[in-house]
Amino acid sequence: MGRTVLLVAVLLALVGCAAQQPATSGAGPGNAPSPTASNDLVVEIDRGDGSAEERYRLSCTEKIEGDHPDAEAACAHLTGMDDPFAPLPADAVCTQVYDGPQTAHVTGNWRGRPVDVQLARNDGCSIAQWDSLGPLLPEAPG
Repeated sequence: MGRTVLLVAVLLALVGCAAQQPATSGAGPGNAPSPTASNDLVVEIDRGDGSAEERYRLSCTEKIEGDHPDAEAACAHLTGMDDPFAPLPADAVCTQVYDGPQTAHVTGNWRGRPVDVQLARNDGCSIAQWDSLGPLLPEAPG
């Protein structure tokens, strides 16, 4: 009986500690970026057409900064997503559709977590992932 009570007490303590831990998937009310969370990204886009690689910096904190062509729209879009840089599931079944040679690499931090995502448009899952990021990956200039 004594061991059972001790085990229950330990389990309750662990559950209490876990409940007090801040959530890491969100950034605060409405998933808006927390002023203390790092929301700094570097976006590199290769259009796959021989043009020079595009490289943008984006910071989505209380003050939106960077040289991204539509920083406000990109930040608003990303903060409205639960987990914009979630990896594709390893067991995802993707249509074999090719939508172009474009690739992108997004690095930095989002909601205090490291980001290092390679993007492409070479199958249905990858196309959906690219498209879900919306204004973060701007259309080719011109």
